[in-house]
Amino acid sequence: MDVLNKNVAANLKRIRKAKNMSLDAVSVQTGISKSMLGQIERGQSNPTVAVLGKIVSGLRVKFQDLLGTPPFDTYIVEGDKIAPIKKSKDQYKVFVYFPYEEERSFQIYKIQIYPGCKYATESHGEHTAEYILVTEGELTVQVGDTFHVIKKGNAMRMETDREHAYWNWGQEMLWVDIVFSW
Repeated sequence: MDVLNKNVAANLKRIRKAKNMSLDAVSVQTGISKSMLGQIERGQSNPTVAVLGKIVSGLRVKFQDLLGTPPFDTYIVEGDKIAPIKKSKDQYKVFVYFPYEEERSFQIYKIQIYPGCKYATESHGEHTAEYILVTEGELTVQVGDTFHVIKKGNAMRMETDREHAYWNWGQEMLWVDIVFSW
């Protein structure tokens, strides 16, 4: 289940319970079958925008109330169940663990880079930074004509207001955790 479906599932159930409504009552209010609502709450269905619109209208909530990160004290992301948001076959994969949220000023990513490959990115704009932790392998970060080598277990912070690239010049898979902030 991707992050968005997980959010919708948790938020629908939370909203329904906060309104003290059964699935039957929500079905009547939204025009969506009880079985479909149950599938959505269990994360077994990928609801269309039209279905989400019916839920929003019937429950009188905002789209963000359904799509946003649920207001939990704890929120577990199962890394082995996350699909990459960017990938290039046999070169790299980028996973987002905590995506953009309006009320937070950071995102958390994991990047996998195959041996002998690189992942390049454009500027992220002024007043942005990345906090990089190498968890497996050895990373070479290129910023302009400057190269920085970061070994496993070490970290780096850099401004991301210019193009930069991540290189894996090693023989093993490279794994990097990145906190992006603005």
